[in-house]
Amino acid sequence: MTIPGETGWLQDRDAQTVCEAVMNGGYRIYFVGGCVRNALLGLPDSDVDLSTNARPEAVMALSKEAGLKAVPTGIEHGTVTVVSGGKPFEVTTFRRDVATDGRRALVAFSDDIAEDARRRDFTMNALYATPKGTLVDPLGGLPDLLARRVRFIEDATARIREDYLRILRYFRFCAHYADPAAGFDPETLNAVAAQSEGLKTLSAERIGMEMRKLLAARDPAPALAAMRQTGVLARVLPGSDDRWLGILVHLEERLAQQPRWLTRLAALGGEAAAQRLRLSRAEARDLVLLQNLSSAAISVEEIAYRHGAQIAVAALLLRHAMRETLPETSVLEKVSAAAEQVFPIRATDLMRELRGPALGAALSRLETAWIESGFVLSRAELLDRV
Repeated sequence: MTIPGETGWLQDRDAQTVCEAVMNGGYRIYFVGGCVRNALLGLPDSDVDLSTNARPEAVMALSKEAGLKAVPTGIEHGTVTVVSGGKPFEVTTFRRDVATDGRRALVAFSDDIAEDARRRDFTMNALYATPKGTLVDPLGGLPDLLARRVRFIEDATARIREDYLRILRYFRFCAHYADPAAGFDPETLNAVAAQSEGLKTLSAERIGMEMRKLLAARDPAPALAAMRQTGVLARVLPGSDDRWLGILVHLEERLAQQPRWLTRLAALGGEAAAQRLRLSRAEARDLVLLQNLSSAAISVEEIAYRHGAQIAVAALLLRHAMRETLPETSVLEKVSAAAEQVFPIRATDLMRELRGPALGAALSRLETAWIESGFVLSRAELLDRV
């Protein structure tokens, strides 16, 4: 089997230059992982990673001989970043795990592509392609990929114990790639549940990154439901509840809104979510804002005026998801228009008559009246109310 000829990375002259540099030394080199997986599924290009039987020192030397910049970004783990045409390509030597502790692995270099494949997580990620696009499938993962079946390589428990983040990766991959009609494999879920305590050994940064990617899937609701059933959701987000998530996804599709992982996180809730997922200050602020606005007695038009259209639409979706109701599509036009409004009164307009707290109170009163009028009261009409 071959990769479709129109695949971007297969036609990328810069990527091919890196491959040629390594092959000129008599070594083999392959595209591997996400880029191969996505090409076979007809999905947009993923990160382009390369795998080779050449040792890192050989990759460095051959790249420099070809006039390419080589950076030892992870040379102790076998990874060299080769820059071609201004683009970085990670080239990693075949490896096998010597020891793991659930977070990181001690590796040894290998000449065997099958050994390299066995240290990966899922069969759909253990697919390789030659620079000419010929598929290499050391572990027979292609049928799983074509069936959109997310399956751990060989023993699920062993793969999870190598890196407990693979629990969250499993649910993330199910959300993005699995056939939803097929459901979840009971034995895999049992292995996940049995090993879920290992999640406590992971950093908040790693957990947060996986949860962002999971929540950004077109429909993460089935995966989140399985996470709840296995106890994983309670471990990463205690106090969270996925009951509104499926409704939220439906409303996003109904109103043709792009999914936002932060809106979905707001629907899930949970104790100290910002800390547990290591959100940025801006993300944590918006999360609290959305959760407060989802139940606040304030119109979505006012939210749009005060916080922008994106926050207003997110609050609208959350409100209707929690009420299990459908909003009118016309409200989106009102939100868009409200976000463009500019209050026509300035403090200087009132400073002849008012000062200090009285000035602030008057401005607030006039702004409230203007918003309640649907933003139609004119400047002159507002000044008549002073």
